[in-house]
Amino acid sequence: MSLGNFIKRVSTFNPLVISITLLLVITLVLSTIFLPTQVSNLLNMAQQGIFTNFSWFYVLAFSLFVGFLLVLCFSSVGNIKLGAEGEEPEFSFHSWMAMLFAAGMGVGIMFFGVAEPLTHFNSSIAIGSPEQKAQEAMLQTFFHWGIHAWAVYAVIALALAYFGFRYKLPLSLRSCFYPLLKDRINGKIGDIIDVFALISTMFGIITTLGFGAMQLGAGLKQIGVISDNSYIAQVIIIVVVMSIAIISAISGVGKGVKILSEINLVLALLLLVFILCAGPTLYILYTFSDNLGTYLSNIVDLSFKAFAYEQEHSSWFTGWTVFYWSWWAAWSPFVGLFIARISRGRTIREFVFGVLAVPSLFCVLWFTVFGDSALWLDSHQAQGALSELTGSPEVLLFKFLDYLPLPTLISVLSLVIISLFFITSADSGIYVLNNFASRDKSLAAPKWQAAMFGIIVILIAVLLLRTGGLGALQSMTLIVALPFTALLILMCFSLWRGLATDQKYFAAPVEPAASSMWDVTKWRDRLGQILTQTQEKDTIGFLKQTALPAMRELKQELVSVHNLSVEINQALEYEQPAVELIIHKENFRDFKYGIKAVAHDVAPQVLEDGSLNFVQHEQTWHPETYFFDGRQGYDVQYMSRNELIADMLQQYERYLSTMSSVGKDFMAHEEHELAE
Repeated sequence: MSLGNFIKRVSTFNPLVISITLLLVITLVLSTIFLPTQVSNLLNMAQQGIFTNFSWFYVLAFSLFVGFLLVLCFSSVGNIKLGAEGEEPEFSFHSWMAMLFAAGMGVGIMFFGVAEPLTHFNSSIAIGSPEQKAQEAMLQTFFHWGIHAWAVYAVIALALAYFGFRYKLPLSLRSCFYPLLKDRINGKIGDIIDVFALISTMFGIITTLGFGAMQLGAGLKQIGVISDNSYIAQVIIIVVVMSIAIISAISGVGKGVKILSEINLVLALLLLVFILCAGPTLYILYTFSDNLGTYLSNIVDLSFKAFAYEQEHSSWFTGWTVFYWSWWAAWSPFVGLFIARISRGRTIREFVFGVLAVPSLFCVLWFTVFGDSALWLDSHQAQGALSELTGSPEVLLFKFLDYLPLPTLISVLSLVIISLFFITSADSGIYVLNNFASRDKSLAAPKWQAAMFGIIVILIAVLLLRTGGLGALQSMTLIVALPFTALLILMCFSLWRGLATDQKYFAAPVEPAASSMWDVTKWRDRLGQILTQTQEKDTIGFLKQTALPAMRELKQELVSVHNLSVEINQALEYEQPAVELIIHKENFRDFKYGIKAVAHDVAPQVLEDGSLNFVQHEQTWHPETYFFDGRQGYDVQYMSRNELIADMLQQYERYLSTMSSVGKDFMAHEEHELAE
């Protein structure tokens, strides 16, 4: 048995993707360990060359991402669902926000909430009076953590969610290029894209984990849990955090990650409220209003500012803005896939608003409370002591808390929040790594694969922390970000083509209303049905006595006369009873006409209306259609057997006609059901 076949037999891995990735990662890690100086110098030189020569590209690319998303949000495609037409979101809005924020920036805002405003305040970018310098420092911080940062996440997440849930393609980076590459995404080109995403994600997780361990160690030292933020202490932190993350990842996105994210969001809000109340409250409230207005009024100018006419600030620009843009781009495959995974059932407009506006507004609030409080305390109480620590951002948060009431208690709370943010980032990262490495995204990965990725991350982080190689790994991540940003631009074009096809496909004539098919001679029977509140048993009776016989009669004709491959599925004992007719089609998604029992709540006013004496139950049940392409179904409870057959034939006629036009793109691939 070959190695590739063995890997396929015992795991869900794509042998080529996992082999190339591990080979490249091991090569880079060993080079960093045994040739630290040479590798570091080479990577730093490459990174500096990219920052110097391609800063303009990052500026234009990120502005393009923001503009592209706004166009989608406010155009007619904003109504398109990331899933079937009638599908409801998998997670509540609160849970959705908690998970995407924890995975996206939770760790970063804890690390830089105090450090970045203070650093900008003392840099060359801030000039003028102390008040003007503070305003400029806050403006630059909001720019780095606001709409533009979330836009790059939103672009890749939207493409993944759209092609995964709408086109029924695997939830994979390669699927985002289906309109351009078609079935070639399943070949070597798709493997290369997955390798690219896997390496970028792994490097980002390892780098963040290593630097995060330093901050957690500094916090534990500050409250007296450990005497020294030593290498051993940081190793223990990494092992503990990743062990919890592995357990959470194994339990699934809907359980471990969701619960931890919701807990952490509540704790983070409690910390935010405490800082607001314990700090200069009135000053912070005033600055929040000023900050929000300053950010919104300057966002267009900042979006395109490359400091071509202010060369004295070019080093600051590449060291901060360009660094952030490349870091967000490199981090986007991980965060994007996770956001896509939790966004099923939302419209594009709701998605863009939720991923751009809400987190950006929260970032403005967070950095105002922490940053402006730190600036105020540094000038009024600390006498510049906080500014002197900007070179050690891992300790700055805890030194800042010393100037507020209950410093030890709040430091402990901050440590818990940081730890939970790291755990949620790590466990969602393990899920994403498993996804990128899988040959078939519909397969449920064995639990040992999550443990394997967790152990690999632990080993590499511990080794590089010891040898000082985290900086080299970070440089490599930033270098990879340049071609990936170009790939994201191509992804926007691909998504636009997919959406255009989607609109044409769903605009094709269809779905006659049930009333248009009535036999008018049977109007008395129809009236009796209308004035009866149907319940689940009635709907199941319709499925058994009308729908199933109609499907069997049609199947008999299609098979015996036309030699088609047809099957009928029935699930009458399930929680949602259903029957469906499937006509198989080679090289295209199968035609599916299903009917399911759907419960609808009755409005309290209708129940209380004495004139509607036939309404006696809080729910009414209808048999409603559903289709292979996720279109909105309709009620068929008043149709007879022959009328149902006619309806199925009209839908099949539409299927055949669209298959030769816009449907050739939308339907020309195998449907994948997505696994947890």
